[in-house]
Amino acid sequence: MKSFVAQIRKMYAFAVRTASSLQSVFLLFVRVYWGWQLAQNGWGKLHNLGRVTEFFSSLGLPMPGLTATFVASVEFIGGIMLAIGLLSRFFGLVITVDMLMAYIMADREALFSFISDPGKFYVADPYTFLFAALLILIFGPGKIALDTLLLRRYPYPEGAVGMGKN
Repeated sequence: MKSFVAQIRKMYAFAVRTASSLQSVFLLFVRVYWGWQLAQNGWGKLHNLGRVTEFFSSLGLPMPGLTATFVASVEFIGGIMLAIGLLSRFFGLVITVDMLMAYIMADREALFSFISDPGKFYVADPYTFLFAALLILIFGPGKIALDTLLLRRYPYPEGAVGMGKN
């Protein structure tokens, strides 16, 4: 029996090591794919500000023209920054707030159906960007990112509060 348990523990340890070795590759994929998609989304909004402004007006947002320009710029620049892995956690937070506001202002019913009808929540437009932004915000950009390269070159000062490793 001990031999069987030891074998199971060995196999499990191997599986954990293998999965852990894929973490940075997975985070790279999430950043590049969803960052690129978000940048394209922002680019499309920047080139159709009239329609975006009209939509934001219909939602009752204040200063719809300025808000449309701001949101489109955040999505375009934030998407690029996520894709290249620069200021990843900052832009992860900014995009998280952006997507939560998209849920609140444009897809409130989907947001409030999070528990009662999860399907409605996860098919809403903001879901994938929100999920990708949260992944990067919480787990960081991974080892294959400009953030990581810059931290190697310019480490945090000794004793800096809250500045753990990526």
